[in-house]
Amino acid sequence: MRILLVGSTYYPGSNGQAVFSIRLAEGLAQAGNQVLFVTPADRLISRCETINGVTVQQRGSLPLTLFHPEAYFNLPIDFALGGIIDRFQPDIIHIQDHYPISRSVFAAVRRRGLPVVGTNHFFPESILPYLPRFLPIKRSRIIEILWWTMLTLYNQFDLVVTPTETAAVILRRQKIHVPVVPVSCGVDLHRFYRDPKIDCQAARREFGLDPKRSIFLYVGRLDGEKRVDILIRAFAHLKRDDARLVIVGRGADGGALASLARQLHIEKQVKFTGYIANATLPLILNSVDFFCMPSPMESLSIATLEAMACGLPILAARARALPELVEDRTNGYLFNPNEVEDAARGMGYLLDMGPRREAMRQASVARSRPHGLENTIRRYQEVYRSLIPTAEESAEERVLIP
Repeated sequence: MRILLVGSTYYPGSNGQAVFSIRLAEGLAQAGNQVLFVTPADRLISRCETINGVTVQQRGSLPLTLFHPEAYFNLPIDFALGGIIDRFQPDIIHIQDHYPISRSVFAAVRRRGLPVVGTNHFFPESILPYLPRFLPIKRSRIIEILWWTMLTLYNQFDLVVTPTETAAVILRRQKIHVPVVPVSCGVDLHRFYRDPKIDCQAARREFGLDPKRSIFLYVGRLDGEKRVDILIRAFAHLKRDDARLVIVGRGADGGALASLARQLHIEKQVKFTGYIANATLPLILNSVDFFCMPSPMESLSIATLEAMACGLPILAARARALPELVEDRTNGYLFNPNEVEDAARGMGYLLDMGPRREAMRQASVARSRPHGLENTIRRYQEVYRSLIPTAEESAEERVLIP
């Protein structure tokens, strides 16, 4: 198949949508498909390059780093897109979001009668922390408007995919008029797995981690909707010297979170590593004791899946799709979202499990298996084939606009 993917974020982005997009595009290419990914460039000049078998067409854009380090704005009209599409001759279009670059591509492909599928990574609540605090409009109305901006595009697609059944149910409650099916974002089980050959003490020394104490690890963006502050406050509430909290990642709230640790007088027990390259994540995941995901906004959480695949018990918010990954007291502890004391209780529960910890580690590995990336690639190819016209239909119905 010739597959055209489009989204507002791709390599070298580190957010969840970018990670998924990269793995999907490269997995599809490795499966023998021809893949073109259209995405914003980090500058005003467009360029095209091949990255790991994927042709990446980066369209000139205006960086919006004042608002977010991975945000870009493309011109609403890109006259070159039609020529790019006609030269590539895609069988299917797969759109990742409803932002300007995706709308521009959809406007071009709609005139060409091509089938379109979209994956929805969007929830309005994730946008709210970036809006001005004092708006003359109710929060419920803002959420309604944000859903409308997404649905005006996605309701024109042939089919919409969500990462989990939870996300599918939420989307169906909105005014979506096309079929919605869940397909996991997947985890690369060839890279993320429980590796007994790793020297945990040596790995901890490499990352500057305490070699003797139990370690709770968070990996992800340090932005408001992730609620990493709940972890820091819970750890302070825990008041135990046999554990440490390690926070991996970068984001707009990094400085504020470090300041919070100092205010709570636990700066010596909380370590901020900054960004760690994806290639080294399996090493750090195999060298710690527990993984934490406090965000109440997750439509899946690839980071949590990676930790599960490496055999870590999970401390997670009982919110959105996280209960699809974590079964309370089977492979982790689910705490009430945004409740510091309950999160602290979860930390204490995990620390005091004793011999039950091994069963919990095995349960995490088992629950990660169905999310293997090969299953995700296979399922998406099935979705694409279900929408691509047969050769006879294509000859009769598809009209290319010069």
